[in-house]
Amino acid sequence: MDQHIRFQDTDQAIEDATESSNLDESMCEPDGSVVACDDKSIEESVGEPGVSFIGADDKTSADYYFDSYSHFGIHEEMLKDVVRTKTYQNVIYQNKFLFKNKVVLDVGAGTGILSLFCAKAGAEHVYAVECSHMADMAKEIVESNGYSNVVTVLKGKIEEIDLPVAKVDIIISEWMGYFLLFENMLNTVLYARDKWLVDDGVVLPDKASLYLTAIEDAEYREDKIEFWNNVYGFNMSCIKKQAITEPLVDTVDQNQIVTNCQLLKTMDISKMAPGDASFTAPFKLVAGRDDYIHALVAYFDVSFTKCHKLMGFSTGPRSRATHWKQTVLYLEDVLTICEGETIVGSLAVAPNKKNPRDVDIILKYSLSGRRSTISRVQFYKMR
Repeated sequence: MDQHIRFQDTDQAIEDATESSNLDESMCEPDGSVVACDDKSIEESVGEPGVSFIGADDKTSADYYFDSYSHFGIHEEMLKDVVRTKTYQNVIYQNKFLFKNKVVLDVGAGTGILSLFCAKAGAEHVYAVECSHMADMAKEIVESNGYSNVVTVLKGKIEEIDLPVAKVDIIISEWMGYFLLFENMLNTVLYARDKWLVDDGVVLPDKASLYLTAIEDAEYREDKIEFWNNVYGFNMSCIKKQAITEPLVDTVDQNQIVTNCQLLKTMDISKMAPGDASFTAPFKLVAGRDDYIHALVAYFDVSFTKCHKLMGFSTGPRSRATHWKQTVLYLEDVLTICEGETIVGSLAVAPNKKNPRDVDIILKYSLSGRRSTISRVQFYKMR
């Protein structure tokens, strides 16, 4: 369960790929040892473009989610994430045989960058579906770059639009969220796959894997969690209890890692059912040194297995940083662990029933060591 994919170097066809990809770094060994490793959618509008008739009190969390992708800052951050964007560019440009004369569906197209990559690679036609007001900008971008005859931008939700074609050959999307599944578009991609993809069609990317490791993080825990014990002389520890339940998205220094990394779940996007995004996975984390453990850390890898050679990227702490960073789950207890001792447990992940874009996490863990003995269940909510 703790096997870790190694991605081959992808910089042969793009001159600057070595400066903008984390694929040339290895990740965790199959034996579990720690080694060097390593645009989405808005409230529905009526009438004039950009004019909303949904009152603030009537908005759902999904409306706020869609609306957030109308702002340029989010797209700037994603486009400037060179690991993310360059990997997609390399996948498309270095595997033109996949795209030549094919019909492509870009799910959650944002600015349309992936659609433009596909058009330049020789696609017969690309349908770029974007639900936010960014769709209007994407149309202008496509026109400005001379691809209006190849790329058609469609504004709306995948579940509600009508494509001008019955089937597509390829579905491409950058659907991943923090912790892989937070605010993600996976179910939307699966809906598009089941409705429009030909039987032998290709989904890009087609594999996504979630991993777990443990870290020492005394300084940051003191700043973010213990801070509430004494706030200008007042006890606000009730907030501390709430703060621990909220996973922190931040960049983890690889030197903080104390244990091996454990594969929790691999999802095959070309075959999985929507319900497969809910799962419970066991884990066993083995300490590589004597240290304290303050938190568990989750991250994900993404793979494109239909290419000439395996391509993809990792969001792990031993890889080049991405805008996804890592997800830190602080423990209620500080664990004192000795080299060779193990933390065993399970991680249960499920979409929140009220808002499926949110994620509920249940962590069960235990340690029976020389200096710490603990068994606990903790609940986290990514909101």
